[in-house]
Amino acid sequence: MSSRQSRTQKLLETLRGGGTLTGGQEFELVARLAVPSVLAQISFILMQYTDAAMVGHLGANGSAAVGLVSTSLWFLFGLGGSSIMGFSVQTAHRIGAREYDEAKSLVRQAITTVFIFGSMLAALGVAVHTELPHWLGGDPSIAEDASLYFFINAFFLPATFFCWLGSALLRASGDMKTPSMLGILMCVTNVIFNWFLIFPTREMEILGITMTMPGADLGVAGAAWGTVIAEGLSAVLMFSQLIFRSPELRLIGTRGSFIPKLPVLRRAVTIAAPVAAERVMMTGAQIVSTMIVAPLGIFSIAAHTLAITAESVCYMPGYGIGDAASTLVGQSVGARRPDLARRIAWKCVGVGMTVMTAMGVFLFICAPMLMGLMTEVPEVIELGTQVLRIEAFAEPMFAAAIVCYQSFIGTGDTLIPAIFNLSTMWLVRISLAWILAPIWGLAGVWTAMCTELIVRGSLFLIRMKSGAWLKKVEQRVRNEAAKPAAEEASEAKPA
Repeated sequence: MSSRQSRTQKLLETLRGGGTLTGGQEFELVARLAVPSVLAQISFILMQYTDAAMVGHLGANGSAAVGLVSTSLWFLFGLGGSSIMGFSVQTAHRIGAREYDEAKSLVRQAITTVFIFGSMLAALGVAVHTELPHWLGGDPSIAEDASLYFFINAFFLPATFFCWLGSALLRASGDMKTPSMLGILMCVTNVIFNWFLIFPTREMEILGITMTMPGADLGVAGAAWGTVIAEGLSAVLMFSQLIFRSPELRLIGTRGSFIPKLPVLRRAVTIAAPVAAERVMMTGAQIVSTMIVAPLGIFSIAAHTLAITAESVCYMPGYGIGDAASTLVGQSVGARRPDLARRIAWKCVGVGMTVMTAMGVFLFICAPMLMGLMTEVPEVIELGTQVLRIEAFAEPMFAAAIVCYQSFIGTGDTLIPAIFNLSTMWLVRISLAWILAPIWGLAGVWTAMCTELIVRGSLFLIRMKSGAWLKKVEQRVRNEAAKPAAEEASEAKPA
């Protein structure tokens, strides 16, 4: 074990054991967990970016085909991700309480549940893939590619979810390094697979030497195959670490049932149901947003799709910091330390907003370059640059929404945050986009998005400040502290 790893584990053990952490040590712990998590998120988005860039070089139709069904894939991804969250939050709480056998039991039950649920979602995706592009109002010229891209991703959903499950459970244990390194590996392998699967066999000049580069010429389908193969490889390696090497969660040499237990499922549903409902409605709103953009034409669909990918370079660091917040808050809750959970959450929010403010400046300045890396179509580059510069102003408050949300999830507080996300998405973003799109085109849709993110971030900061997200945890700690005193008083009474 490296000195960096042992230092991280030492700080986590201090947290779990009730020891004192100075303000500097709290910041250090946030940094040690956040940095590798940010790298993992960046590597993931680089994978999406390279997919978009390679498909973008096939022309506007290729980007439009991927963009048309992307929000429908996010719908399935959101459901799978919420089911994973129901187990990862419980695992973090058990590890924070040093109940490692119970945490391993949760891992076994999560494997079974996620596999069954992922298979059901895969069957749903396969069943609708043919008609989906037509339901979304896509141009007939892109329907075949869009349908095939959706089918491949949907069919391999169980592998995708296992990749995410392994990453989430390792992060719940405090191991951010492994998901980060495997995320980078996934990005690299995805690029390699794309290189050979998307394009035809062609002549290339490298260092003055002309070479024949083999290619499968699968186009948009090649991008889907590259992604699912890379995710499958990452899932195998992630679970190898989880099962054989994780100090807190390894299953090798231990016994236990893989059959889900009702109390665990009930708690998982309590945590995940508001998130699942929110993600269904949020993705539904994104699908409606896609339907608002679709009549604006092929260039607008392509620019919208590529701009979403380009913007994610800026907000993925926020999700990485949010992952660290969720882990640390979750373990603090498990250790019955709500005050520490509050302090760490605020530190994570401050770091997230600082980083994403800087990324917003980067986005505004480098928007033409980011779009130019993904497409050579001038009309798409111009539209994408315009909307990215609008969105740059939302990044600080977007960070607040992301990190506050992840902090709340660490305590199991998911209902009110889900209501915040849904209300702002539907009442602000969709309503404004519907009004502004006929007037300002794609810029109107992104103005609505920017406005909604600022409103959402403000709501999350207000809830964070109120402390309502910690009320149940604080009450539970008070009840547990009062219980021994009550028992002593009862024993002291004369018979």
